[in-house]
Amino acid sequence: MLIRKKIVQVILVLGWLVWSLPVFASGEHEGHPGKHGDAKAAGKHSGYSGKHDGKGKKGGHHGYSRRKGPPKDIPAHIRERLDPDGSKINLNASQIGVKGMEILVSTPEVKNVVSLALQKNNLGDEGVRILCDSDTFQHVEKLSLWGNDVSEKGAKMIAESSNMKNLKELKLTRNKIGDEGIIAIVGSMNSHNLTFLDLSANKISDQGAMAIANSPHLANLKRLDLYNNQITAKGMEALLNSKSLKSLEELILVRNEIDFELGDDLAKKQTLPNLKRLEMY
Repeated sequence: MLIRKKIVQVILVLGWLVWSLPVFASGEHEGHPGKHGDAKAAGKHSGYSGKHDGKGKKGGHHGYSRRKGPPKDIPAHIRERLDPDGSKINLNASQIGVKGMEILVSTPEVKNVVSLALQKNNLGDEGVRILCDSDTFQHVEKLSLWGNDVSEKGAKMIAESSNMKNLKELKLTRNKIGDEGIIAIVGSMNSHNLTFLDLSANKISDQGAMAIANSPHLANLKRLDLYNNQITAKGMEALLNSKSLKSLEELILVRNEIDFELGDDLAKKQTLPNLKRLEMY
């Protein structure tokens, strides 16, 4: 790969980006490998630096080993993964499936959960429907649906659900919601309280990026992760000059379709008042 002369230095950052609650620890991207080379390299853009390393524990959070199928006793597994105070449940990599989701929403002990981690559970849109239709999780503020084969249909369910009004952090990493899905989400009042939105690897193009940039509901958003999508300089420009993203502090655009030199130029001209961290390559 050709090394551009304009790159003066490479920054290696060893810190982690972690969610405020332990069950949402980083590690789901295993480091954002840049489109132009080293996964640990990031250049400075208009004073912004830092690396979205996201290195976490292998084999699942809290040391749980990787499961090959659903638990034999799903109700017992749910109780085991529920925090003692009943406010958080970590079902990451549990593979409970649609049947398990039906059991989960019928479990009285989880009615006060505010942090719900459902990474890799084979839920699909049907599992999301069960989640959104039930008022069991109407208090949820942090929701991770990472890697559950959720399409734009599932995204629209989240956008339209009266039980998803309290969301502050939403992770839809590695699904297939596409532009239609993100248009539905950012066009919904359910996104009004969001401070963190992870849409990595969802086949989002400039159309989705511009919907985010123009959404009237994202004034509280501080962190936006669009790693590994199909956004070009057009979508990047819309995001960096959005009049709606007033609180945005971190923007990840690694592994998109952004021209190197044009991206640098846009970064220098960005108008987001609170942006402190921008990653493009």
